[in-house]
Amino acid sequence: MSNLIYGHHPVVEAIRSGKPVEKVFFQQGIRGELEKEIRQLTKAHQIPMQVVPKEKLNKLVRGNHQGVAAWLALVEYQDIENVLPFVFEQGNVPLILVLDGITDVRNFGAICRSAECAGVHAVVVPQSGAAPANEEAMKASAGALARIRICRVRSLFSAVEWLQQSGVQVVATALTGQSVPLFEADLKVPVAILMGAEGEGVHPKLLRMADQVVKIPQATDFDSYNVSVAAGIALYEAQRQRLQP
Repeated sequence: MSNLIYGHHPVVEAIRSGKPVEKVFFQQGIRGELEKEIRQLTKAHQIPMQVVPKEKLNKLVRGNHQGVAAWLALVEYQDIENVLPFVFEQGNVPLILVLDGITDVRNFGAICRSAECAGVHAVVVPQSGAAPANEEAMKASAGALARIRICRVRSLFSAVEWLQQSGVQVVATALTGQSVPLFEADLKVPVAILMGAEGEGVHPKLLRMADQVVKIPQATDFDSYNVSVAAGIALYEAQRQRLQP
C-alpha cells in the first residue's frame, strides 16, 4: 500500500534517504527556509511538487502537517541511464516503452501488464503529467508494476534524445498522413515505442523527433484504439518479430 507521510522532518528524511516518493504537496503561501529546502530536494531527486491550499492538506492529513505532505510510491523508480547499459551488457536487444501524457491509472496499469508480458525492459514516464503508481494502477497491472522497471524522467524530450544517441530507434504511434503501418516497422532492432494519451496523442515535438511514426491499421474509420489496447498491439508486434527465426 502507498503511504501518506507528513511534517517537515519526515518528508525531508524520506526524500534524503532515497525512499520512492511519488509526489510532494506543499502549502500555498509558506515562504522561507522550509520552502527553499523542499523545492531544492524535490528538484534534485526529480520528484513532482504541487503547491496546494491549506484546505487540501487538511483534508489529506489528520494531524500537524506543517505545510508539507508526500505520497510514497508503490514502486522504486529507476534511472534509464543505468537501465539501458545494463540491458546491452546482458546481451539483450532493448525494448523500451515511453509514455507521453498517460494520466489514467487504469490505462497505465494495463499498459504495464502488457509490457511485462511482452518483455519490455523499461517503461519511461515523465516526472509530471503521468499516472501515479498507486494501488489502483497496481491492481490494473495485476502486479506487473512490482516487476517491471519504471523510469521517471524530468523531460521526455531529453530522454528521447538520449535514447537515440545511445543507439535506440524511437518509433512513435500516431494516426497521421506520414505514418506507416506498424507491421512495416523494424522492431527487432533496439527500439523505444512512444505512445501518447488518447485525444492529445504524442506531443508534436516528440513526433518530429521520432525516427519513425507508425499507425495501427483499422478495418473501419471508428475512433482509434484505447491506448492500453494500442500499446498491447504494438508490443505484441515487437515480440512477434523478435521471436521469428
